[in-house]
Amino acid sequence: MAHLREHKSSYDLVLLFVTFALMGIGLVMLYSSSSIMAQQRFGDSMYFVKRQILFSLIGLAVLIVSKNLPYVVYRRLVYVILGVSLLSLLLVLLPQVGHRVGGARRWLRLGPLSVQPAEFAKLTLIIYISYSLAKKKDRVREFSVGYLPHLLISAVFIGLVLMQPDLGTAVTFAALVFLLLFVAGVRLRFLLATGLVLIPLLALTIAQSSYRLERLLAFINPWRDPSDTSFQLLHSLFALGSGGPLGVGLGSGQQKLFYLPEPHTDFILAVIGEETGMVGIAIVLLLYGLLIYKGVKIALRAPDRYGTYLAFGLTLVIGLQALINSAVVMGLLPTKGLPLPFISYGGSSLLTNLAAMGILMNISSYTRSQAQTFGFQSPGWLDNARHDEARTR
Repeated sequence: MAHLREHKSSYDLVLLFVTFALMGIGLVMLYSSSSIMAQQRFGDSMYFVKRQILFSLIGLAVLIVSKNLPYVVYRRLVYVILGVSLLSLLLVLLPQVGHRVGGARRWLRLGPLSVQPAEFAKLTLIIYISYSLAKKKDRVREFSVGYLPHLLISAVFIGLVLMQPDLGTAVTFAALVFLLLFVAGVRLRFLLATGLVLIPLLALTIAQSSYRLERLLAFINPWRDPSDTSFQLLHSLFALGSGGPLGVGLGSGQQKLFYLPEPHTDFILAVIGEETGMVGIAIVLLLYGLLIYKGVKIALRAPDRYGTYLAFGLTLVIGLQALINSAVVMGLLPTKGLPLPFISYGGSSLLTNLAAMGILMNISSYTRSQAQTFGFQSPGWLDNARHDEARTR
């Protein structure tokens, strides 16, 4: 770490502000979207809010630890992290261990809480691929060195997630790896060739599952089955449409009243749109945009390749989830079952995202010496942008 100069005057406080702002919006909208349902199911209108506050407190502890832990530590422990993550994904598939909800075995029971290993696996995959790309340096353009090993380890993760089954998370993994390899300089023809193979495999996976096929058909024609497979999407669109520019008022939304299924999780943005209007949605999307902007800036200013890839990957995983969730709620993508980062109810997602923010903030606290900055050359787009960013500072 001789080339690192620690610390700047402070961590990236804008990133911290955006994180807390999204969490605050999440708690307010969680109560609005879940209170009636929670009262009916559990006799406590604050049931989901109380649990989310508990997750938030644990998550803040995770953020503080990851913010103060030098990011190079993850590089030293990468194989331990990889092994633990793969083991947890295997355990969740065992009937005696994995907890099944709604036909999918995605959770592990830890006392009164359930954790979703696939959420933490996103961080694992980013840490490992960032480490591996940085170690290979300019050889990332070689098929057997820069592409094949990352393809194989990613295929293992994606395969385990598909066995749960969780197609939405598997697609997110694939997109995350594709984009991270692309910006690191892996040859585009390798990625495109893999994509040409994966597209028919994805189509086959959907065709073999009547549930997935019905979801796809409902996306193509929402009015095809309005009382069943299209029900959630249609009521999401009703919520957005009835909200108008300014919304119907906080707490006054109608679609959350047992029309929109699970309004506190994947479709919480629809409740935001109905109650606060397009203005509310615009504020949320602007916050995500600011988070992505700051994350990319941190990646470009990171002191080494590993920090650059890691920061970009962490930013990408949150940005991708926010983009996919928003597109699903607006009817631009088929229903995926992905949460809205920091806002949707869910402990595993919140803990993972807060850990990602902590690591990003830690990377932001390091700077490069001029010698290190101007000696950095690599074939990757991200590395070239990083080099240009350094020259403008």
